[in-house]
Amino acid sequence: MSDESPAAADGMLVDQRGLTSRSHRGAASSPAVVATSTVLRQLYSLVQRYFPQILVAGIALSILFVYTTGGLTLMGEQIKNALVLGAIYALVAIGYTMVYGIIELINFAHGDVFALSSFYALIIATSFGGFVNSLATGSGIGLLVALVILFVTTMAAAGFTGMAIERVAYRRLRDAPRLAPLITAIGVSFLLEGFMLVKFGADNVPTKNDLWITGTALTLGKVSIAWTDLFVFATAVALMFTLGAFVRITTLGKAMRATAQDRNASLLCGINVNRTISATFFIGSALAAAGGIVYSLNYHSIQWSLGYRLGIIAFTAAVLGGIGNIVGAGIGGFVIGIIYVFGGQLAGGEWSDSLIFAILVIILTFRPTGLFGVDVTTRA
Repeated sequence: MSDESPAAADGMLVDQRGLTSRSHRGAASSPAVVATSTVLRQLYSLVQRYFPQILVAGIALSILFVYTTGGLTLMGEQIKNALVLGAIYALVAIGYTMVYGIIELINFAHGDVFALSSFYALIIATSFGGFVNSLATGSGIGLLVALVILFVTTMAAAGFTGMAIERVAYRRLRDAPRLAPLITAIGVSFLLEGFMLVKFGADNVPTKNDLWITGTALTLGKVSIAWTDLFVFATAVALMFTLGAFVRITTLGKAMRATAQDRNASLLCGINVNRTISATFFIGSALAAAGGIVYSLNYHSIQWSLGYRLGIIAFTAAVLGGIGNIVGAGIGGFVIGIIYVFGGQLAGGEWSDSLIFAILVIILTFRPTGLFGVDVTTRA
């Protein structure tokens, strides 16, 4: 009688009967578990489909609640504050979304460029014996000239700072695994924060522009709207529409859109991709500088750590609007401003930041594309 195993008889090292697939013998899911899972999937699908409507309804209910508890005056004041704060968030969020749209990088140093630009504006306004500052407080024409000088020089300085960051820190990592430029962006953020801490100190720094734009522009009921409020809002809206027209009409704007769509095809078409990306960093950083200027004119105080917190909130605004979409980022900035102000009014000011981060988690869970954006789950 032969002792040969079936595997040896067939010339195989392993008995194939042990490699055959076996049916799963786990316990079958109970009807209650199946029903609960089905309900949860349907609920997720409904929230995902009607996320914009749910968001608008939540904002409307929060505004209505503030009206019923605090009256029309409180509601008007909070709407004013939300639009002013949202305008600043929008200017910073557009820089985030521009960079991501071109090279698919979340530039976490962008918020610190915003804070550094505020210090640029302070240095320019107080240099040369405070020439710009004295010019702004002298007359209406002097104020206009001072604002032009401040915006042009500060936005240029911030733009070149953004270009330098891209050239030194990001360009060589453009084709590296995505984790490398992301960690580099965080490192650049810490580097800028450390520089501002050493250079300007840990305390709040007064901007010394309290007397630049003063007075009340108009009064709606018992709600007073200052000239600074109108200036911040008008500046943000004007820059947003100007940027939209620039990207849509100009040759450089078309090159940006082509590079965002397909970098290799853009190279084949003769587009200088490096120059286009540098221009994108310049424009995005310049918009952050505009946000820094209007922030300092409205709040009259800046700090070295300002960019970290405000940058994350502006990033949430960019994700909400649809990161990669300029108009969406602008709208997202205003929506986040409303959520921040009215959420703080309802839950308490200490919960405002937590509410924004909760909104970020909800967006990434139910609507990762944002309100107007592309499918970031396939791009990132």
